[in-house]
Amino acid sequence: MRPNGCHTAGASQLSTLRMWAICLLLLSAVAMSPTTAKAAPSQAAATTHVYLLRGVLNIFSLGLDTIGARLQAQGIPVTVANFVSWSSLADEAAANYKAGRLKTIVLVGHSSGATALPDMIAKLNQLGVPVKLAIGLDSVFKTKLTTGAERYINIYIGDGPGEPVRAASGLRGKLDNVDVRGSGVGHITIDKNEAIQRRVIAEIDAAIARSRGPAGPVAEPGAPRAAHSAAAVAPARN
Repeated sequence: MRPNGCHTAGASQLSTLRMWAICLLLLSAVAMSPTTAKAAPSQAAATTHVYLLRGVLNIFSLGLDTIGARLQAQGIPVTVANFVSWSSLADEAAANYKAGRLKTIVLVGHSSGATALPDMIAKLNQLGVPVKLAIGLDSVFKTKLTTGAERYINIYIGDGPGEPVRAASGLRGKLDNVDVRGSGVGHITIDKNEAIQRRVIAEIDAAIARSRGPAGPVAEPGAPRAAHSAAAVAPARN
């Protein structure tokens, strides 16, 4: 009986080991399989388009590529291009807006890309297309905003090459000039600074959250035409 007993016990142990081995294989397969499920973007995000305009030579504004990648990860369509393309991009945005494929337009530019934003906004407004939000990062030339986005944020380094944006008489929409001198960022690094990038993305997310239909460049009656603030952005020192 002992040999049979020993044989029975050994078979039972082998069966248990096989069961655990199968369980471990199944758990490993689950752990190693990539997660493909992603949260579907909201309708407001899907009908938004963010145009990011690089500066001269396409080599000094690569932080915009990072911002664009982060926005795309949220399900927000983006286009990253050199500032010289602003006019054709305005035509593209206008065509998509009028076709109903696009409801909310956001513009972001760095250096010469920031300088081109007022021209792009003016062309879109002439085409009957509103701009929900525009954010300029250290525009390098004196710029006057004659027609507005619903909100325009100009983040510049007051003791560097950047310039504040001036509001033309009768400007409608909100203008914020934000001086970040002393924050540790420079003209070449402002678009790559983590705190600046987080602020840009947060402003875009907030603009999308406010969207309940087509964006409008006109401030509500009684609202101030232009607001100049130096406290809207407080980036961490590098």
